[in-house]
Amino acid sequence: MTRKVIRTLRKLTAILTAAALLGLTAACSSTPSNKPEDGPVEIRFSWWGNAGRADLTNKAIAEFEKANPNIKVKPEYGDIGGYFDKLATQVAANDAPDVITMGGAYPAEYANRGALLDLATVKGPLDLSRMDQGALENGQVKGKQYGVSTGANSLAIVANPAVFSAAGVPLPDDTSWSWEDFAKIAADVTAHSPKGTYGTATVLTHDSLDAFARQRGESLYTQDGQLGLGKETVQDYFDYSLKLSETGAAPSASETVEKLNVSTEQTLLGMGKAAMMLTWSNSLSALSKASGADLKLLKLPGEKPTPGIWLQSSQFYTISARSKHADAAAKLVSFLVNDQSAAKIIQSDRGVPSNADMRNAIKDMLTPQGKVEADYINQIGKMDFAPTYIGPTGSTAVSEITARINTDVLFKRLAPDKAAEQWISESKAAIGK
Repeated sequence: MTRKVIRTLRKLTAILTAAALLGLTAACSSTPSNKPEDGPVEIRFSWWGNAGRADLTNKAIAEFEKANPNIKVKPEYGDIGGYFDKLATQVAANDAPDVITMGGAYPAEYANRGALLDLATVKGPLDLSRMDQGALENGQVKGKQYGVSTGANSLAIVANPAVFSAAGVPLPDDTSWSWEDFAKIAADVTAHSPKGTYGTATVLTHDSLDAFARQRGESLYTQDGQLGLGKETVQDYFDYSLKLSETGAAPSASETVEKLNVSTEQTLLGMGKAAMMLTWSNSLSALSKASGADLKLLKLPGEKPTPGIWLQSSQFYTISARSKHADAAAKLVSFLVNDQSAAKIIQSDRGVPSNADMRNAIKDMLTPQGKVEADYINQIGKMDFAPTYIGPTGSTAVSEITARINTDVLFKRLAPDKAAEQWISESKAAIGK
């Protein structure tokens, strides 16, 4: 087990300990207050992202403070690389921000540990009546609302037509291409491009494994919180990842590791040195700005006969269970998802809004890239795909396990079959199954 995973598990243990203390202090002054604030209060709001997102969010905060002069919002943000490690430390130390942006399985992870507020307790200042039903369900854990969707999102292949054109390789037909097609096309682009430019910016991600499983009629997790995929699927995933690296379709192992957890601007696609990148659809605008290119969104390879794609909330706004100003925090969340002035500032930066009124408010304002994102989400929404199950407690460690073992495969420290066995063993241990 690597030091990073050990550190993460220790932090999660500390979170559990801190959460257990909630029951001991329920009657203390730190208990969340759902009553109107009597005077000026300050709340902290955390998120991750690049400078562009920070600029947009700070502008939205300024509008909120103008409408709520008794509430001061202190922003806390940074790169995704260290965001959740920092949050784990803050929660364990009883120093969590009031409004916390989360993604993936993190809302379930923290809710199950007692660290997040049941939003039914702030239903007065937090209006969720205009949110899409599917988006609401994405933020629920065991039937309770803990997260508020910032917008819809989906996996996609972001493509740079200029890199394809320079390599003399035509853009793929995303209505019928396979993973074998993807590998061949990416290798062709690399072979006909300047050194340092690749067909695909990365090998595979943890989210790719989920899509792989779904395309085979499996799933990363089952409804009852078990692993839902077999060894063969995991082994094929590692085999394919290694193939992309070995054929030059993707960067070498060392280059891949160097590009883990970098900012949008530092990715190969962001630097204009890749033709494709498997990532989330709401990154299109930031990648387009960074690369200075007119980028496109393509559907995943291998979507026929069984789709592996799904619609997912891009991120969630949550409120700390220890917030001393839960009412004010709820007002901020409500403003961010329901107020047109906020929608017109943020637009699709955190996904296509999950509130129909906000979608209508910004539809004529979207940049060309924003419209591409919205159109893509509309396409995905019409597809018949399998349900998505939130990962059980401990599942946030599984993505780290995937990345670490994939790195070992790329450096040939582990063969794909042994890697699959290790992945299943460690993942089961992480989720306690």
